[in-house]
Amino acid sequence: MDKFKTVFFTIIITMLIMSALFAFVFMQKKSESNLGTPQNASIAVNDTFRNSKEKRGFLNDEIYQSRRNIITETVAEVTKSVVGINTKEIRQYRSNDPFMRYFFGDRIYNREIRGLGSGAIISPDGYILTNDRVAGGADKIDVTLTDGTRYEAKLIGSDQVSDIALLKIDAENLPFLKLGDSEDIIIGEWVIALGNPFGFFDINDKPSVTVGVVSSLGMNLNPLENRYYLNMIQTDAAINNGNSGGPLVNSIGELIGMNTLIYSQSGGNIGVGFAIPINKIKRIVAELKKDGKVDRDFWTGLRIQNVDEGIANYYGLNNTNGVIVTHVWENSPASKSGIVPGDIILKIDEFIITDDQIIKGVLQEFRTNQTVSLNILRDGKEITKKMKLEKQND
Repeated sequence: MDKFKTVFFTIIITMLIMSALFAFVFMQKKSESNLGTPQNASIAVNDTFRNSKEKRGFLNDEIYQSRRNIITETVAEVTKSVVGINTKEIRQYRSNDPFMRYFFGDRIYNREIRGLGSGAIISPDGYILTNDRVAGGADKIDVTLTDGTRYEAKLIGSDQVSDIALLKIDAENLPFLKLGDSEDIIIGEWVIALGNPFGFFDINDKPSVTVGVVSSLGMNLNPLENRYYLNMIQTDAAINNGNSGGPLVNSIGELIGMNTLIYSQSGGNIGVGFAIPINKIKRIVAELKKDGKVDRDFWTGLRIQNVDEGIANYYGLNNTNGVIVTHVWENSPASKSGIVPGDIILKIDEFIITDDQIIKGVLQEFRTNQTVSLNILRDGKEITKKMKLEKQND
């Protein structure tokens, strides 16, 4: 009987021990599986840090990294290649006061006109790009770099027609912008405008930054003060007074345009700005470096006028696009190409002609001795004529 009791109690104790071990293992596995829930994960993160200071450092670093993106990285890289420009121009004025003119005759006096704008360093040896209307007529040009260094700049050359000017400062090993390709621009891609709006650059020697997208391409605008703006880049990145001449860069820091114009209401920005495309700038800069000017000493021998509704109805046209030839001079490039009065010019190379202002601007895109293709409407049919832009003789 004692032997039976011993065996019975041994079995009971063994079963209790096994049950306890099983329960311990089950609870341990359940605890490990719950570690991935938000509450237990937070506990695990908390357990990772020895103190609250270490935890705050970790969280701050995570937040900081989340703020950095391709735009902030690009801004940090390109900012140092932007400059502020301050100019002085001496203009002469004649007194219009009849009293003063009666007693002292015509009096001419000088007035100092101050201006400001923006620019971009495009080479390590100090070539700077800006607008002609920023620096083209200036008597003194001061350039400020982002490290606060100031230089007096020399005007290498300026072109009023394209509104492009090239400056040079006496410096070496400067940060500069890489020139992009305006044929590779994507409508809707991010762009960054940098510059000196309202002279803010003078406050801390740093450009202002605005971000937007490419809104449209190939925009042909009406001329202003004998400056022609064709094939422009439209952007909604804010551009204000003083931004003229500053760079428009893409998200990887390539210079794709020069900020130049805005459409505004009451002088404010409404998100419609325009930049000169970089491929056009490259051509002009090369000519300014070589000759200090752009040679457009050619003629066409054409007299034209806009196509109005009366002309459109007479010729059976659906719209008033194009210009009609009213006269062709003998022995002129136009006469040699076979153009005659009554022809309607619709296109020159890749440029669509809508009116007489556009065709004047389009012709400024070409140079002496170049040959251009003209799409012409004659007798209800479109034909193509080739015209060489010959040098104009005195």
